[in-house]
Amino acid sequence: MIAFDEIQTVFLDMDGTILDKYYDDYFWEVYVPQKYSEKEGLSFKEAQKRLFSMYKAEEGKLNWTDIDFWSLRTGLDIFKLKKELAHFISPHPDAEEFLKVITSNGKKVYLLTNAHNKVVDLKLNKTGFNQYFNDIFTSFDLGYPKEKIEFWDRLKETIPFESESAIFIDDTEDILYTAKLSGIKLPILRATSSSQSLPKKSKTFLTIMNFRELIKF
Repeated sequence: MIAFDEIQTVFLDMDGTILDKYYDDYFWEVYVPQKYSEKEGLSFKEAQKRLFSMYKAEEGKLNWTDIDFWSLRTGLDIFKLKKELAHFISPHPDAEEFLKVITSNGKKVYLLTNAHNKVVDLKLNKTGFNQYFNDIFTSFDLGYPKEKIEFWDRLKETIPFESESAIFIDDTEDILYTAKLSGIKLPILRATSSSQSLPKKSKTFLTIMNFRELIKF
């Protein structure tokens, strides 16, 4: 348990942290390649190989999660496909209770995500989680992905918060390093990003399997 009475601001990632990342993994690794293979007349494996190469080239950039970019790149209506799989969108089992507890305790809670705004709306409408956030900031709002220090600089210019009394929970270590560099007191790794994947381990950051490790509920 951490001393939550000393924490004023809680920053949370979306995919993999409060939502099960299986939806996104299946979407980009299986569903999009299936549709792309049909469109291009490729085998599924050939479509996967071509798409994975495209994905790799855009890692760490705004394009990485820009569904409009990927619609142009693939010739598929990516948002339409996202909605077709919306029944796969699912919170982690401990997420809503955690959100209820920290908001009822008067903490300011912000969602920080690299996801495209249209996808954020789709997921929050499906889960009803938008009610728990003081505000939501995407990489598209701030002009940089969370991996870049400029994201955090822009965030500080946008909302008032004390870095020394803030925590940030994410399922990606590279992003946590940048948050730490920006002054966030306690970056925390969510080990279980997907219900279908093995937990991650970190030698650098406090790592949790479940939000109950941070606060009782």
